[in-house]
Amino acid sequence: MALVPMKQILDEAVKGNYGVGAYNVNNMEQIQGIMRAASETKSPVILQASRGALEYTNMYYIKYLVQAAVEDNPGIPISLHLDHGNSLQTCKEAIELGFTSVMIDGSLKEDSKTPTTFEENVKVTKEVVEYAHQFGVSVEGELGTLGGIEDGVGSGKVMLTDPDEAVRFIKLTGVDALALAIGTSHGAYKFKAKPTLAMDIINAVQAKLPGMPLVMHGSSSVPQELIEIINKYGGNMEKTMGVPMESIQEAIKRGIKKINVDTDGRLAMTGAVRKYLAEHPDAFDPRKYFGEAREAVYQSVKGKMEGFGTAGHAGEYEPLTLEDMKKLY
Repeated sequence: MALVPMKQILDEAVKGNYGVGAYNVNNMEQIQGIMRAASETKSPVILQASRGALEYTNMYYIKYLVQAAVEDNPGIPISLHLDHGNSLQTCKEAIELGFTSVMIDGSLKEDSKTPTTFEENVKVTKEVVEYAHQFGVSVEGELGTLGGIEDGVGSGKVMLTDPDEAVRFIKLTGVDALALAIGTSHGAYKFKAKPTLAMDIINAVQAKLPGMPLVMHGSSSVPQELIEIINKYGGNMEKTMGVPMESIQEAIKRGIKKINVDTDGRLAMTGAVRKYLAEHPDAFDPRKYFGEAREAVYQSVKGKMEGFGTAGHAGEYEPLTLEDMKKLY
């Protein structure tokens, strides 16, 4: 099976009313852990790489690591997605690498920090859609801004999405999915107390555009047990909270179909490596502690695939190719 367009994965999630996790990847162990979880739970999956990940891996390594995942898991629909593309040029580079989906974050300028106007966002997003659809590649846009900063992305300011603007934006740009700002936040340090998300924004957009796949960024739950492991074995993370699974599940019922998860994978890996090295002070074989990190990612992602409702849906549809999508666009 070749890589699958993200649009098909999300459209199927709309039909089945479940969510699909989009898991940020930077190395082999993350990908292996995620794909073991996907294979065991029979879950379609979105592997996504940020610009920081592409820089870290020198771009081509992500491409071929994901290709290895495709060959090793022929029964699992996999989409390779660019997370927070900051320009048409960045999206072009990802498409040339073989990504089947790109996000253009037109809510921020190319510095990934300064908020744009609605008109600026529409302009750059529409340019990316027109370019990407020629190749059958799906496009995610974003309207509004999240709190927090992760991987160098974020204004640090919260600007919730206006539902009426969201509908206009979707119609003007032709995006395949739209990320909403409903009160989530990037990074590990999201909230001091349990967050209250603006579920009414999801309701309002779905009421006007039923079946439009919506996206929730900043959706890591920041499990306290992972924070405790890190701190027990030499870390110094402050108390923080993420987005509870029950809140994510409620958002999925209302129309969120792509759920971005990055921080939880980082926490799981860091805790596992710290614990192993603390308990084995004579260890020097990276395969040992990276193996523990891979296991921790698997455990974390498996729980999310079950919690999001993704489990069991991998074999329900015949995967499309980018060539198929060209004809549909």
